Amino acid sequence: MDSNRGFPWSSVWITGAGKGIGNALAKRFCQQGLTVYCSSRTHSDLRALMDQCHNYSGHIIAMPLDITDRQSIFNLVESWASNKMMPDLVILNAGTHDPFSAQNFCAERCGSILQTNLQGTINCIDPVLKKFIAQNSGQIAVVSSVAGYIGLPTAAAYGASKAALINLCEALKLDLHASHVKIQVINPGFVRTPLTDKNSFHMPALLEPEVAADKIIRGLLSERFEIAFPRRLVYVLKFLQVLPYSWYFKLMNYMVKPSDK
Repeated sequence: MDSNRGFPWSSVWITGAGKGIGNALAKRFCQQGLTVYCSSRTHSDLRALMDQCHNYSGHIIAMPLDITDRQSIFNLVESWASNKMMPDLVILNAGTHDPFSAQNFCAERCGSILQTNLQGTINCIDPVLKKFIAQNSGQIAVVSSVAGYIGLPTAAAYGASKAALINLCEALKLDLHASHVKIQVINPGFVRTPLTDKNSFHMPALLEPEVAADKIIRGLLSERFEIAFPRRLVYVLKFLQVLPYSWYFKLMNYMVKPSDK
């Protein structure tokens, strides 16, 4: 990104800022002078992020937070609102992944993923959306995944959580059409993070977090509802969505092969 490029935001809240895409986004925004509220469950990750950004023109404000703790999120947003410190942009990126096959299917493991990826994101949207609607301004971006388009091996719970987030954002976009509150969904392909490191299959067009962050920022500056990349992978998966299931399963079994990991 061009380091002197102006942004329409002065402050941003990023969940899941300790690692991966959230971490890369926090650094990009801080480089360009924004106040960046950074949430993560891991204190050491936030301390490392602050150390890495201490010479940048912006400010990192570390806020250890578990997005499954609804009351903590409510208290945080209320404190921002009462002190006139509501961020202009909210990027809900925090999530988890626990790959398992049908042979190891487990309700408890599914519930844990859904609690973080889906309910945790809803916990954040709830108080933020209320404040943004009241002030008739603000921008929310929810990080889902291309895994929400179609079923992928070992990702039954993860894919279900991401598909639900896409549907959630679509519905909210319709409800907000007459307001000045902007909502977008971000559907990255495979990005090198501690979560994708858990995958046992080949990941085509694997991107580095910094590349993904730049693509996301360009999308946030646009009027597009969906920010999805890389294009080739997105087109392939959306094509698979419209195929008859008999073709889809044959193609997927051929395309998705175990990696050498």
